Amino acid sequence: MHTPTPEQVHAADTFRSGQHLALQAGAGTGKTSTLRLLAADTQRRGRYMAFNKDIARDAAARFPSTVQCRTAHATAFAALGHRYADRLNSPRQPAWKAGQALGILHPTRIAGHEISQRTLSHNVLRTVTRFCHSADSVLARHHVPSLRGLDAPADHRQFAELVLPFAIKAWADLQHPGHGMVRFEHDHYLKMWALTEPTIEADFLFLDEAQDTNPVLEQVFTAQRNHAQLVMVGDSAQAIYGWRGAADVMTGFDAEQLTLTRSFRFGPQIADEANRWLALADAPIRLTGTTGIRAEVSSVDHPDAVLCRTNIGAMTEVMRLLGDGHRVALTRGSHQLAQLAVSARDLKEGRRTHHPELVLFASWGDLQDYAAFDPAGRDLQPFVDLVDTYGPDAILAAVSQLAEEAHADVTVSTAHKAKGREWPTVRIGNDFPQPKDTDPGAPTAGQTPEVSNTDARLAYVAVTRARHRLDLGGLAWTTPAQPTESG
Repeated sequence: MHTPTPEQVHAADTFRSGQHLALQAGAGTGKTSTLRLLAADTQRRGRYMAFNKDIARDAAARFPSTVQCRTAHATAFAALGHRYADRLNSPRQPAWKAGQALGILHPTRIAGHEISQRTLSHNVLRTVTRFCHSADSVLARHHVPSLRGLDAPADHRQFAELVLPFAIKAWADLQHPGHGMVRFEHDHYLKMWALTEPTIEADFLFLDEAQDTNPVLEQVFTAQRNHAQLVMVGDSAQAIYGWRGAADVMTGFDAEQLTLTRSFRFGPQIADEANRWLALADAPIRLTGTTGIRAEVSSVDHPDAVLCRTNIGAMTEVMRLLGDGHRVALTRGSHQLAQLAVSARDLKEGRRTHHPELVLFASWGDLQDYAAFDPAGRDLQPFVDLVDTYGPDAILAAVSQLAEEAHADVTVSTAHKAKGREWPTVRIGNDFPQPKDTDPGAPTAGQTPEVSNTDARLAYVAVTRARHRLDLGGLAWTTPAQPTESG
């Protein structure tokens, strides 16, 4: 390990004093080595918790034996989940079978749409999952997910009132350790454990990647503060999983708030680009690059990775690169894209699809109209354009041509799936849209357009994956000449 920075020394001193600590660690600033520094400086017994199994496994190999490193799920399984081992190992079954067992026997109609038994069943199970990610003690209407095509509040309310009783029945079924109608998942025992208000026996607790913590785990972690010293570490500006229930729990955490801002991943030019997005995201930190690392922001003809905003943007990039003769890898997205392409083919051939995003559309024309004219369907327009340009069969053929990353010329990924990773050279995909000026009468020269907080955080994650060269690509509309402060 390098000589600790003044920020790391300050963090170690604060930890030694016994205070609760929230450590904002920017991209590449050595958060794991900092936590190791803290743990190595005490004989007290600690626990390290992370959501991701790979991160926890890596930590276990690097931390002293006084610190037990586990995922939240492993902790919950040891305490309670093992009782449900037989149900966890039961065969997979389609959602409609569970729905049938719960009493979902007929389709229904809402606002002119037929809601099939399969769709109802799928959304009952999704409701239970959303409850499991929450800090709530009982299932409620707000846990029922929205369904495309039922966008009006009254329509969603009617849908939620239909789904909720079955979700309550499903949750009751899951309480039986031996057998049941609903397939038992890991999130179920995590929630059950949280509802017991557990005490985690440790002198101190580290929570890694805290910005992506589900409310259920935040609730368990913060409840330990009366008997254990709590240390949250993460990067609020990388909180990009709100759509799956995660919440940035760091900024409101009652603790000494410290920062790690010196990045060991890249040099000052890339740090400057990161800071542009940190400012637009109203983030609590700014980064300093390491001057000894050769790094620049310039065009890259043959990048190691192309990072996109969406799965559809990634697929468009894959089609282009394959057409140019490259060996292309796609990070953990090929299965979803194949499912979408099959669904598009079904709709084009006059069949209904069971894809949860497209289930209410009777034909491809219906989906085209929804994407083009309904504000709630705008995010589907790139998918419609992709299918209309290439056709479902060409997309499926492209998916089948994808290479393993170790044998590829270039890796394509969404920014979400690139989190925690880095490459020597990175180009940003073209699906990061330049925001339209909200006031057409306002002067535009030298002004930074209004950027959503979500898009700014995603851009920050994307630009900080590069070690040596960053090609701004789809983010090139923001230039160093523009001010980075929104105020």
